[in-house]
Order: sequence, then structure tokens, then C-alpha cells
Amino acid sequence: MKILGIGSNYVADLKDIPEKKKGKKFIFSKPESSLAVNCDVHYPSEITNQLIYEVELVIKIGKQGKNISKENANAYISEIAVGIDYTAKDILADARETKHPWEFAKGFDGAAPMSSFKPVTNYNLGDINFDLKINGELKQESNTAYMIHDFADIIVFISKYMTLQPGDLIFTGTPALGKGEIFKGDHLQCAVNGELLLDFKMI
Repeated sequence: MKILGIGSNYVADLKDIPEKKKGKKFIFSKPESSLAVNCDVHYPSEITNQLIYEVELVIKIGKQGKNISKENANAYISEIAVGIDYTAKDILADARETKHPWEFAKGFDGAAPMSSFKPVTNYNLGDINFDLKINGELKQESNTAYMIHDFADIIVFISKYMTLQPGDLIFTGTPALGKGEIFKGDHLQCAVNGELLLDFKMI
């Protein structure tokens, strides 16, 4: 199973999408050991003291595909969940400075908390609301209409480079505003179209 993510994939203003689409897509990966499904997550204080949260919709691939066309791409999505892409910002800053890979900043244990999946048929892919509350306070919210590269675009791009297989997961980007630092003891709640799907604490 592959866990992939796309960086900087949402805008705050719809009029910015055409210009942003001209930019390069940035794809990164997380190991399977980073997953934490519907459970509390231990704050990784042994490796970082600056942990950043980003709420994201996660799509699951339902069938194998390579060089997938745009018109067929959404048919490869079987289910949707909501998750958090955690980044150890201090480790990432060091990796960038030394031009080293990002794996340790993005792939530590618990770096990918995620909800259970819902059938893709439950959703209109171009109009999905999702949000994150921390300790009861709304921190991030957006709608898939604000994606620079939609689900199909992401699938087309990735499948040019690697075969997508059943069970592969793709974190599809965080809202343009609101990401920030998480702390031990924080309570996170993520909803999709108003339905609470992920509810956990940093312990």
C-alpha cells in the first residue's frame, strides 16, 4: 500500500485557481507505519517540539491503473476518509536546509491520523465540505471546489509515474488557511459534510 500526498492544493479565492494550475504539482509519500486509524496519537516529543497539523480528505484507490485518463480517473476512487497530515516542522526545516528527503518530517509513527472510509457514492466529488476543530474551536474548513488540482487531476498525474493499486491512499491537500501547531493534550475533531468522522486526542 502506498500513502501519497499533494502539497499546496487549495486556494482561498476561486479566481486564483487558473493561475495556480500552471504551477508544478508536488507529491510526497508517507510509510504505512505512519497511519493511526480512529485512535489517539502520541505526541512524538522524542523527535520534535514543533508539530504542524493539516486536515485533508483522503481518497482510496479501488482498482489498478497506470496512465489513467482524466475522464476515467474518478472511477478509480472507491472510498473517502478525512485525515491529518502531520509535519515535524523543525525536522522539515533542517531537511530543506541540507537538501535531504522529507521522510522523517512527514513519516514518523502517527503522522497520518485518519478516519474510517465512506463509499465514494456518498459524495459529489466537486462539492465536499470538510473541517477541523481543535478543543472545540474551528481551525480549518474548505470545500473541494477550492482545489487547485481536483481528485482526477491528482490521479492522472501520479499514474504517469507509478501504477496505482487497490488500497493505495492519497491525501489530497489542506485548506489554504488555518494550519498551525498542535500540542500534547489537544482534542481534534474532523467532519465531512457536517458528519463527525474523526475524533481523537494528542496524548
